[in-house]
Amino acid sequence: MTPDERRTALETIATGIRGCQRCRLAASRTNAVPGDGHPETEVVLVGEGPGQNEDLQGRPFVGAAGGFLDELLGVIGWSRREVFITNVVKCRPPGNRDPQPDEIAACAPWLQQQLSVLDPALVVTLGRFSMQTFAPGTRIG
Repeated sequence: MTPDERRTALETIATGIRGCQRCRLAASRTNAVPGDGHPETEVVLVGEGPGQNEDLQGRPFVGAAGGFLDELLGVIGWSRREVFITNVVKCRPPGNRDPQPDEIAACAPWLQQQLSVLDPALVVTLGRFSMQTFAPGTRIG
């Protein structure tokens, strides 16, 4: 896949996510948060779900957690422009509650499509629900 084809495919997925009505989270969102980053990256960071700032801006990890993530990336000499950042669920759960299993399942095809297009060498899970998506039964501790 060429870089332009990859960009186009990711934007098509993002458009689908923005219009998604597969679960109840769509009813309370301000913006869906498809994810963003470098389409040619080898590294994808997957968080749990958008928070309030992300919901308002439609971008992942733009609040306090995003500032911390930017710091951590800087420690290893990377920037967010070099990776792709997305979430397990693409809409904010009300009150920042944990995403429910049916919500995670509703968003799973979007994440699978993104990973298929990006074909990363490394997926970094950020949080419990992200880790459970890739390594069921694993616990943070």
